Amino acid sequence: MNFSLKKIGPGLLFAGAAIGVSHLVQSTRAGADFGFGLIWALLLVNLFKYPFFQYGPRYASATGESLLDGYKKLGKPVLIVYFLLTFATMFTIQTAVTIVTAGIAASLFGDVFSIEIWTIIVLIVCLLILLIGKYKLLDKLIKIIIITLTISTITAVCFALFNETKAISINQIFPSNGIEIAFLIAFMGWMPAPLDISVWHSLWTIEKKKTSGEFSPKSALFDFNVGYISTILLGIAFVALGALVMFQSGTTFSSSAGQFANQLLDMYTKHIGNWAYVFIGIAAFTTMFSTTLTTLDASPRAMAKTSQLLTGKIFNKGYVFWILILTCGTIIIFFIFASEMGLLIKVATILSFLTAPFYAIINYILISSKHTPKEWRPSKGLHLLSILGIVFLIGFGIWYLIY
Repeated sequence: MNFSLKKIGPGLLFAGAAIGVSHLVQSTRAGADFGFGLIWALLLVNLFKYPFFQYGPRYASATGESLLDGYKKLGKPVLIVYFLLTFATMFTIQTAVTIVTAGIAASLFGDVFSIEIWTIIVLIVCLLILLIGKYKLLDKLIKIIIITLTISTITAVCFALFNETKAISINQIFPSNGIEIAFLIAFMGWMPAPLDISVWHSLWTIEKKKTSGEFSPKSALFDFNVGYISTILLGIAFVALGALVMFQSGTTFSSSAGQFANQLLDMYTKHIGNWAYVFIGIAAFTTMFSTTLTTLDASPRAMAKTSQLLTGKIFNKGYVFWILILTCGTIIIFFIFASEMGLLIKVATILSFLTAPFYAIINYILISSKHTPKEWRPSKGLHLLSILGIVFLIGFGIWYLIY
């Protein structure tokens, strides 16, 4: 077990970033609104996104450089597009995940602090962890968080199954009206995560190589698969929780972070029992804290690297500069849109889905090019899955816009 834990790291950081709003909010709502009827969508989008996420650690471990270095080799305009897309979305994404984390903290600890104060506390704690402990502490901490998250979530699902008295239906459903289709796009947009996390994963892989001394492509792919499978299983677990506890309950979720967190925890405890509150609370908080922490690390890391590649200059404090910019921007957006958590999440998830084809195409071109060592280019099966994935992402995005 110790050997395995030493070998993994970036894959769990990927899981920590992925298992957040897509799982706690979107997957739970999918279960609440459709029962187990959208499991097909969860599995399908995970299948079609798989190669593009995998190409991040594959490229980084095989070449010793991040996807951003590869993007520059494909042409500076590619890197400029990445910079603009990231700058346009990173504040909204960070605010969305931080608001949910703060809402759960406020619900768990009562009225000790307001939701505004909790937001600042969560951001400052994450900021201190990253600036003082840096990657090594992040790597160690995420293992504890993901293990805690997995145990508490599985325990909660077992409680819900034990208390379920109705027959469980696994009939699959395809949304039929505009509202349901918009939810489907949002659900799939962040399931398991936005595709730009492949860039983050490549940066974490480089950091892992620096801190561990050796992180071979085989180790990197094993590490990635552990993290990816974890996100799928926990996605199904949160759909199950929503289906078992909230399906056909008639509850309408609030768009306010604090009220949403209270509704979520209250419904679980009413259905399962007050004694299960601690497991639900730990599962919910660790889910969102891990996402807040990893996204606060990754976006500044990516922006600092992109700025360096675009200007040709090395900024020693580039990471610190961008993490402070992101923290301040998140606080400002929060105070403007604090009551519109639902809108923030919807905008962020739909933007993620509609920009997914860009990352899919660029990652596929790069991993198949001369810039990747021949032995680590995709197999025929991965080539086929990549092409099908690109067609799926483009087709689904066009269908949504037309509809």
